[in-house]
Order: sequence, then C-alpha cells, then structure tokens
Amino acid sequence: MHYPWNECKKILCIRLDNMGDLLMSAPAFRALKEAGRCQLSVLTSAAAAPAAALLPEIDNVFVFNAPWVKQDHVTTPDTYQELVAMLAHEHFDAAIIFTVFSQSPLPAALMAMQAGIPLRLAYCRENPYQLLTHWMPDKEPFETPLHQVERDLQLVRYMGAPVIDSRLSIQTDETLWPGIVRKLAVHKADPHKPWMLLHPMVQDAKRQFSFVKWVEIGREIIRQHDCQLLITGNSGEEADAARLQQAIGDHRAINMAGAFSLREFALLVRRSPLIISVNTGTIHIAAATSTPVIVLYAMTNLQHTPWHGRGTVLYFDVPEKQQSRNTLLTWHYQQIKKKQLPMATVENVLHAVNKALQLV
Repeated sequence: MHYPWNECKKILCIRLDNMGDLLMSAPAFRALKEAGRCQLSVLTSAAAAPAAALLPEIDNVFVFNAPWVKQDHVTTPDTYQELVAMLAHEHFDAAIIFTVFSQSPLPAALMAMQAGIPLRLAYCRENPYQLLTHWMPDKEPFETPLHQVERDLQLVRYMGAPVIDSRLSIQTDETLWPGIVRKLAVHKADPHKPWMLLHPMVQDAKRQFSFVKWVEIGREIIRQHDCQLLITGNSGEEADAARLQQAIGDHRAINMAGAFSLREFALLVRRSPLIISVNTGTIHIAAATSTPVIVLYAMTNLQHTPWHGRGTVLYFDVPEKQQSRNTLLTWHYQQIKKKQLPMATVENVLHAVNKALQLV
C-alpha cells in the first residue's frame, strides 16, 4: 500500500447499513487484510453485525446504530459520546468509510475525527476539508454507476491495496447441517426430497413484491416441479410467511421463517438447489456461495444485484408514493426507467426457474 497507509496496523472499516451492504464490502476487506497484514475492525449496525461472523477477514466488530442511517433504534447523544470514547480508546491508525453514492460520509468522518483517528478515507461529493484526510470525488450516479462491490474496491485501490480476489465469499460451517436437518424435520420438510428456497419478505416497503404474484409463483413452482418450497425469513416475518404458506394452500409450502440462525441460514443457502428472493441480504449470501438465485429486484439501486451471481435478475417498479425523495436517487431512477429491463412477471419468474434448473 502507499504511504502512509502501509504503516497502518489497526484499521477501522465503517459500514453502517444492513447485512447485504456489509457482505458486499467483504472483497474490499479482504484486499486490505492481504495488503497490510493489519488488524481489521468493523463498525456496523446491529442489523448487519451477525454477518461479520461469516467474514474471516474481520477481527473485531463494534456495533453502532447511527442516527443518520435508516434503522429502528433510538440513538441518544450519550450513546454517541460513548462510542467516540470507545473508538478513541482503541487507537486506530485509520478509518475507511464505505457508503452508497446517495449517502454522505461526513457524519461518520466527524465521528472518526472526534475519536482521534489520524487517517480518514471516503468517497465525498464536496470538499470535506479537515473531516477527511484522503477522499475520492464521488461521481456517481452521473457517470456510469459502479456495482457496490467494485465501488468499495476502488476505494481501497486508492490506498494502494492490490485486489487479487474480487469474489464475494463467506465461510460456512458444515457441522451445523445435522441441526438444520432436525429443524427441517420438525417443520415436516425432508431435505432428501426436491426443494427450493423462497425468500419473499423484506423490511423496506419499496422492495416488497406483490403478495398475489408470490402466491401464484409458489403454486406454479410446486405444481411444475413437484418440490418442497421452504419459505424463509427472520423471526419478525413468521406471520407473513405463514400467511403466504396458507394462501399457496399446499402442504409442500413450508414456513421456515425464524427457524435458523444466520450461520445456519448461510449453510442452508449453500446447500440449496435454487433460491427465489427479493433484493435483500439473502441474494448476496447466494452470490457468495455460488448458489443459483432468481432475484425479484425493485428498481432502486441497480448496483446491488448479486455480484457475479448465478441466475437471473428480474425487475419491478416502485409505487410513486414509496419512491425516495433523495434527489440523487430520483435522478438515478429516471435513468433506470429508460432501460429495457426484464420485468418480474409471473411468467418470467417461472421461465427463469426452469432455466436455472436446466429444464429449458
């Protein structure tokens, strides 16, 4: 790495969003680790923190629910001051702030500066002056937007970190499989019979796909392929998964929402023949495990599709009342609308499933 980055022994990577965002930063973390032989810590949200256990490049995890990032927790001034004091106590040599193009790095930069971290790097749309010691002008989305993985890699390349392996990868634990099989059996699912994963739920309302279409897709997959359909989600999505299971109306639709830890779920994804999912962290786990995935993708940030993933991405529009008021995202959406993207019709989803299963 370039001077002074090559002298850094303790680096803090700040990625304050959701699980999928943290997973997409993993190749950049790997490049840093391989280039600097440093201790790598991550500051992330409570929602994303469990995913750090899947990334061997990360040595330490610190949790902070930043008030400038969408989340459900209330962050008080005292919480913020405690975090700054804790970061100061760690004596980091550098902080690297990872963002999407529609976010400002400056709140996190101020936090790192207050913690006395001497080197601070991020993309920035305006001159940050003393808040960042190093910065890359953020030209997205007005120039061709980069995939989020490539955007993060460009940031570490700026430091002089060579990128040897840009793949998305996670570690899974095969010793968890017997426990997964027991949980499947409790829910009357048989891993020895054909099955697929259906991951229809997401917290962000604008990324939610039509319930009626999910029902039709679920019924047709079961009818055409005579397989079990494991409906997955987190513990807060059990009721929605049960509603979908009931609407599909077939005993082969099985509600597994809330049944697995994240580490178990990652292994289940690795073992899955195929996943059908909305754009959420699940699709990045699929990309990291080379699992075929059909993504029903809301026309929001197109740079968050599965990185080098196997499968198909199909798109659906976002209702006007749910569209972002961020002017950068509004401009980006207007450009997306001009593209001839394959749409997430029931017919297209079923065709993509057949193609993924090599039946077409």
